Amino acid sequence: MTEPVRSERRGPVALLTLARPAVLNALDRATLECLLGLATQLAGEPDVRAVVVTGEGRAFAAGADIAEMRRLDPAGAQAFSQLGHRAFAALESLPFPTIAAVNGFALGGGCELALACDFVYASAKARFGQPEVNLGLLPGFGGTSRLPRRVGLAWAKELALGGEPIDADTALRIGLANRVFPPDELLDAALRMGETIARKGPQAVALAKRVLQEGQDADVRVSHALEQSAFGLVFATSDRAEGMDAFLEKREPKFKGE
Repeated sequence: MTEPVRSERRGPVALLTLARPAVLNALDRATLECLLGLATQLAGEPDVRAVVVTGEGRAFAAGADIAEMRRLDPAGAQAFSQLGHRAFAALESLPFPTIAAVNGFALGGGCELALACDFVYASAKARFGQPEVNLGLLPGFGGTSRLPRRVGLAWAKELALGGEPIDADTALRIGLANRVFPPDELLDAALRMGETIARKGPQAVALAKRVLQEGQDADVRVSHALEQSAFGLVFATSDRAEGMDAFLEKREPKFKGE
């Protein structure tokens, strides 16, 4: 049986491709379980430095699988939502950056998957939205929490309550997308960024990501304390010494993740 998410390595970058193009990569239980398993596996691979997530065909992910959801009762729907949250939280908490390469439709659960990544690169053909209210539903995989943190409350309300999609240029303008590329340049651009990150000090990248993630909702004094602690911790790494020595010696550093 073909896996719903294809995993491959491009050097230090792991590429995860949603592989259900016939249904626009709709997120069913099997796909979410596969994403959860892959994220858990990648967290334990020390030679991975970044992850790119994309979709096969015309869509990144056009949402949760409506045919599967139609059969759910309230308890089953809550369990489905919990599975989506676990899968996306596992992706979000990876100790290295994740880049969503949004090649087409990123609607509903697909938009929420992109939001669970650290940043979003979009094709000029991409479309983003939280259209759940059109089905009498609401976002169930983190959209009501991650979306306002990414774009602000007013835009989050327009997207989640109005249910209408936005194009890539609008997503860029409101901060949902970091950059927009011609469709045939998108994946290469995302992989190049992954490779760029891979050349940095991995311990520093992991600590910076954690402080940014944990500090965003904290009191500013707590955020400052988190940063101070992480700054001290990174000085215990050999990569810190290598990076500073390389700078002073005017050469490229050779980081080992130690």
